Amino acid sequence: MGSPNGGIIGVVNPTSFGKCTVTSVTASTPAFAFQPGTRLVSAAVVAGGGGGGFDVAGGGGGGGFRTCASFSVCGASIPITIGAGGAGGTSPSRQGSSGTNSVFSTITSAGGGGGGGCSPSPSLRTGANGGSGGGGTRCGAVGGTGNTPPTSPSQGNDGGTGSPGPFVGGGGGGASAVGANSPGPASAGGAGGAGSSLAPIFGAAPQPFYAADNPNAGPTSTGLFAGGGGGGGRTPDSRPGGAGGPGGGGKGGNTGNPSVGFAGVTNSGGGGGGAGSCVGNNGGAGGSGIVIVKELNKASGSWPLRAQFRARKQGTWVEPQLSFDVDYLVVAGGGGGGTGSPNRSGGGGGAGGYRTSFPGGTKLTITGFGPLNVPVTIGSGGGVGAPGSPSIFSTITSAGGGKGSGGCTAPSLTGGSGGGAANTAGAGGAGNTPPTNPPQGNPGGAGGPCGPSRSSGAGGGAGGAGACFSPNISTGGASAPNTITGSPISYSGGGGGGGPSGNRGASSPLSGGGGGGGSNNDPASPVSTGLAGQAGIVIVRGPSSISFAANPGTNTVTTLPAPAGGCKVATFTVSGDLTIS
Repeated sequence: MGSPNGGIIGVVNPTSFGKCTVTSVTASTPAFAFQPGTRLVSAAVVAGGGGGGFDVAGGGGGGGFRTCASFSVCGASIPITIGAGGAGGTSPSRQGSSGTNSVFSTITSAGGGGGGGCSPSPSLRTGANGGSGGGGTRCGAVGGTGNTPPTSPSQGNDGGTGSPGPFVGGGGGGASAVGANSPGPASAGGAGGAGSSLAPIFGAAPQPFYAADNPNAGPTSTGLFAGGGGGGGRTPDSRPGGAGGPGGGGKGGNTGNPSVGFAGVTNSGGGGGGAGSCVGNNGGAGGSGIVIVKELNKASGSWPLRAQFRARKQGTWVEPQLSFDVDYLVVAGGGGGGTGSPNRSGGGGGAGGYRTSFPGGTKLTITGFGPLNVPVTIGSGGGVGAPGSPSIFSTITSAGGGKGSGGCTAPSLTGGSGGGAANTAGAGGAGNTPPTNPPQGNPGGAGGPCGPSRSSGAGGGAGGAGACFSPNISTGGASAPNTITGSPISYSGGGGGGGPSGNRGASSPLSGGGGGGGSNNDPASPVSTGLAGQAGIVIVRGPSSISFAANPGTNTVTTLPAPAGGCKVATFTVSGDLTIS
C-alpha cells in the first residue's frame, strides 16, 4: 500500500504559495480574496484613532494596533472592516469621539479613545477608553485607559493627564507608549504617545503602504502607526500644543482664531490633536485605520507529491527568492537657465541630483521572485526657466535640478542642486533638496544688483556650489567624476549665470547638467534667452555572476574587461526597466 503522503517519509508540513504579496486595505470590503495557493498570511490590524477634545483639550488615543505573523486563511476570502477616525470634539459635547474598530477575520483592534474636552460634565473631561486612551483636559482630568478591551500582547496604552490648572491638555496614548501628562502650569500640552512599527513584518522603509510624513503630525514614513494626538495648549501663556505621537498622531492646537487641533494622518490610526483656547476651538479628527496583509510563501520540510504537482500545475509553487547587490549611479535632469531682460541677466540652472554607491558606498540590495524587473525613470532636463525632473531606480530617487531665476525678483528654485539667482533676486536656490546622505547636490550662487554690468548667480553642481555674481559671467558649480562604467566620466555640472553685453552663461553638456542663464540684453536678442538643462542618466553595475537586460533597446548592457572581472553595466538614457537574473 502506498503511503498517504505520496511516498515521502517524514512530517507533512503545511504549504503556502502567496509569493509574499503585500496588500494594503484602506476601505472595508465584504470579501477580500487571496491568491489560490495562499494558506498562511501575516497581518496588521490598526483601528481608527480617537478625535481630540474641545477647548484646551486632551489628544485622541491611537487606534488599537495588533499583528499576527502567521495566520491560517486556507485560501478563502474573508471580510475586512477598516475603522473610521473619531470626530474632533465640538460644543456642546466637547469630548472627542472615539474611533471605530478594524477587523480582520478573528482579529479585532479597538478604536482609539476620544480626548477629554473642557465641559461642565466631569465624565466628558476625561479621556475615553479604547485601543489607546484619549488624553484628559485641563484642570487635572485623567486620561482614558488603553488596551480596552484587553488583548495580549497589548493593543495600546493609556492617555495622559491634563495640567493641574486651567492651562493645557494631556496627550493621547499610542500603540507603544502612554500619552504624556502635562507636568505643570507652565508646560506645553502633553505629547501624544508613540505608535508602533510594522517594519519587522513588512520591511524597512520606504514601502508604498507607509504614509508620507505630515508636518502637523507625528512621523509615519518609517512604518509607524497608531500614535496618540497631542494635548491642546495656550500660546499667549507660552504653552504650545503638544507634539503628535510618532505614527500619525495630530499636533495639539495653540491659541488662535481658530485654534483647532490637527487631524491624525489618514490610514495611520493616529489620534487627533486636542484643541487650544480661542474661538472655533474644535479638536482634530482621528486618522482612519488600515489592514495590511502579506500572503506568505512556505514550503519547508516535506509535503505530499500530489500537493507539489498540483501547485506547479496551477503556477503557485514557491520559486526561490532572489537577492542581488548592485552599484548604482542615478542622475536627475538639470534645471533650465533663466531668461534675461534689460539690466537683468538670468540665473544658471542647477544640476540634477547626483546619487551613487560607486565606488565604496553601500550597494543596493534588490530582492524578489525572479527574474526581477526593476523600473527605471530618466528625468528630463528642464526647459528655459523650468526645473529638471527626477530620475529613479528602485528606492533611489535623485531630485531634478532647480531652475535659474529670471528678472530682479523671480526666485530661483531648490532642487538636487539649486538654481542661480538673477540680479537682485537674492540668494541662489538650496541644493540637496530633499536632503539625502551623502548630499545629492549643492546650492546655486547669489545674483548681483540690478544693472548693466553685473552677472547673475550660477547653478550649483554635484561637485560644488554655483559661483555668485561677478562683473562678467559666473561659472556653474563643478561636476562630479565617476568610474562606474569603467572609464572616468563626469556628471551634473551647474549652468553658468548670464552676464552683461550679450554674454550668455555656458550650459553644462554633461548628463544632468544645468542650462546657462541668458544675458541682460533686450529680450529680442537671442542670447538673452536661457538654455535648457540636460537629461539625466541611470547606470547600474553588477557582478559577473548575474545577467542584465535593459529595455527598451536604446538602453545598453556591456560587460567590462579585466581588471573589472566581467562586471555587467546597464546604462539607461531613456525610461524603461532592468531585468536581473
